[in-house]
Amino acid sequence: MMKNILSLLLVTLLFSSCKLTDNPSVEEAEEVANAPKDTIAVSDKDENGCLASAGYVWSKVNKECVKGFSGIQLNPANLEANEDETKSAYVLFSEDVNQAEVFLPNDANSIILTRKSEGSPWIYQDWQLIPWKGYVLKKGEEIKFSGDAEIGHKVLGSDTEQ
Repeated sequence: MMKNILSLLLVTLLFSSCKLTDNPSVEEAEEVANAPKDTIAVSDKDENGCLASAGYVWSKVNKECVKGFSGIQLNPANLEANEDETKSAYVLFSEDVNQAEVFLPNDANSIILTRKSEGSPWIYQDWQLIPWKGYVLKKGEEIKFSGDAEIGHKVLGSDTEQ
């Protein structure tokens, strides 16, 4: 008899101590909601909400977050076979193609160039983006960057041995 009572007590204790549901209690849900946010993830977004660690920057022309290495890649004039994307400039165009936003390497701010008519260069101060064999980006009279009209990173070498 004592053995049966002890067994019943043990089984009751086991069942009552088991969590029968995976749903959090109201207190647990409030605790999670009030927990401090991850400061690294919060501070990684810029003032426009773009996630810098994922390579996103704000496009003033398109009014959205874009990948930093998207758009038309222009290589430095002195490094035509450049394979280092961080040394390239990138150009994004507005929908009507009358504005060109240029992202220069090592510069946090983009520059917006505007053209007056189709076929003419996009201009801002002493910067010019000229549609010629792709695009040429000049500052004053000096060619700074150039490239074809292809979007994004291009494979410049071969992955096969010669």
